[in-house]
Amino acid sequence: MITVYLYLIATMADWEIGFVTAELNSKRFFKQDAPSVCIKTVSLTKECVKTMGGLTILPDCTIDEIAVSANSVLILPGADTWGEAENEKIIAKAAELLEKGGTVCAICGATVALANLGLLDSRPHTSNGAGFLEMFCPSYKGTAFYVDDPSVCDGNLITASATGGLLFAKQIIEKLGIFQQNTLEEWYAYFSTGEAWHFFALMQTLPPRKNK
Repeated sequence: MITVYLYLIATMADWEIGFVTAELNSKRFFKQDAPSVCIKTVSLTKECVKTMGGLTILPDCTIDEIAVSANSVLILPGADTWGEAENEKIIAKAAELLEKGGTVCAICGATVALANLGLLDSRPHTSNGAGFLEMFCPSYKGTAFYVDDPSVCDGNLITASATGGLLFAKQIIEKLGIFQQNTLEEWYAYFSTGEAWHFFALMQTLPPRKNK
């Protein structure tokens, strides 16, 4: 069982994680032998968190309840509140997960929080453009490892810019091994181009539905 933890932070950027959460929860394009995936929302407390879009979400668990293992994935969405000291606890947990072989996925402002702890100083990563991390994180030393792409996967660390949500989702799905490769490619092509023929090609990659 793979457990995917989505960190709920006040002012969370809903759209940045929409592609990946929808696919992980619906399982509509999972391959037949895909590993079992469970999504849990996690926060500092079990009190409701309001997103940037005004949605109110009730966390499933607290940070202390995160299972630190190679089968755990932590998604850190962007938000306007990453600079608040209370979020240091989840970044410390992210560091622990990376050390134990778990996967950490950070997008937009969450990359600043990782940079502040030195987690981006020595491995390929991206953020909201060259110079962004230097601007918001004076202690950042990872300039030589910065990659100017919408989303970058380096082993068990995936980072993305505010506009990289779709590629971010693709790389997470690929890391989890839950889609057939041709399904993933057509899924990405359809949502990145909007061309209808990719949707039909996507559907053709799926196994026949069983009659009820």
